[in-house]
Amino acid sequence: MSTLPHLLNYNPPVPNLPFFTPLHSLPPGSATNSQPPHKIPTLFHPLPLRGGTTILKNRILVAPMCQYSTASSGPAIGNLTPWHLATLGHYAIKGAALVFIEATAVQANGRISPNCPGLWRDEQIEGVRAVAELCRSQSALCGIQLAHAGRKGSTCAPFVAARAGKGSSVRAGVDVGGWPGEVVGPSWGENQAWDGEGGAGGYWAPRELTGEEIEGMVGEWAASARRAVEAGLDVIEVHGAHGYLIHQFLSPVTNHRTDAYGGSFPNRARLLLDILRAIRAVIPASMPLFLRLSATEWLEETDIGRHHGSWTVEDTIALAKLASDLGVDLLDVSSGGNHPSQRINMFESKDYQTRIAGRIRRELRAAGKGMLVGAVGLITEAEQARGIVEAVGEAEGEGREGEDGSREEASLDQEAHAAVQMTDAQGGHEPMADVILVARQFLREPEWVLKVAWQLGVDVVWPSQFNRVRFPPKL
Repeated sequence: MSTLPHLLNYNPPVPNLPFFTPLHSLPPGSATNSQPPHKIPTLFHPLPLRGGTTILKNRILVAPMCQYSTASSGPAIGNLTPWHLATLGHYAIKGAALVFIEATAVQANGRISPNCPGLWRDEQIEGVRAVAELCRSQSALCGIQLAHAGRKGSTCAPFVAARAGKGSSVRAGVDVGGWPGEVVGPSWGENQAWDGEGGAGGYWAPRELTGEEIEGMVGEWAASARRAVEAGLDVIEVHGAHGYLIHQFLSPVTNHRTDAYGGSFPNRARLLLDILRAIRAVIPASMPLFLRLSATEWLEETDIGRHHGSWTVEDTIALAKLASDLGVDLLDVSSGGNHPSQRINMFESKDYQTRIAGRIRRELRAAGKGMLVGAVGLITEAEQARGIVEAVGEAEGEGREGEDGSREEASLDQEAHAAVQMTDAQGGHEPMADVILVARQFLREPEWVLKVAWQLGVDVVWPSQFNRVRFPPKL
């Protein structure tokens, strides 16, 4: 008699998929039942979102990372491809709780580069659905960051600029799929190009959006959110940071309008708040909504900041309270990106965002707001993590010098300890964040979640297909 029917009970498929993958008995990246809960760091405790309608299996999220790898023209323009399946799917396989699809434009001219993805038309849904299905088949949630580049649009991929010897940015003309005449922002003028050089620099000068265009744009954000729901995504994040369009409206440095969208704080925040309302109205009540903001522009001590004013941590706190009331579940705290005069180098600064995230979290709790806070840019790059790492007496600079004079990255023990410090209360102190969003470290090590768990002595589930190579118990 064949034993196949009996064996099938031990290898059931994930249901409702167009392909076979085995159903894991427990989600990879989650702590097993072999340890008492109080022995497991908060980093590997589940986190409920929106009252438990969505559950993060751990507190490590894959931040959106631009790949500049979609078609720039033709019927597949802006569509996700097998490249995105391979990269994003691998993070899901290796235990990340939530994998974000990179900044995805709500309008064609909202892309950063001609090779960036979009969700401004229905034909782009299928590629997003394929990524979401793969991530969810591996017990990871899948989210998307909806964005509009504004005046930072129609540029070439950074690696293209580097190959051309043009530094960090080179403008994308019509010949390579760019849209120089449709680069837009809240205000116009040659000095409104991101680098201030207008036609001579690496960015195009924007034209000013009309009031009617702004009102119509709110509907475009809502339409892209509807497509995200149709594609089966679990989370939507609105990109309001790094000098892209929403940030341009928020900042008095880039918003010189005199109508209902400029001038006062309420006017400059109007576009974002209208977008949040519109998205919340078209997505399920159970669907988490995130918001990424640059908490500060680092322009307070610059001539341009003193002349125009700038976006500050205090502004972010005030806006976060309003966003919480509109149904935003998590604030993804970043900084900078709106002007080259910023007085911070994100690659050479200690804990430049952690302390800000912690302050915002404390202020939200004091105001009775339940919004969660995510910290980004801390574990992914050694310089950004350094301030936390030094709390355990290690790591100066991007690495440390080995005995042979070579440079070594900060140890995984240090990175793991840093991650715990961010999400676990220590000695009566509140955590700085509820989750961490990791980017570049996943490019280096897609198995980062599993390695961190091993370094912390946490027994976590591995994907079934990788069990034979799981790390041995840490002595």
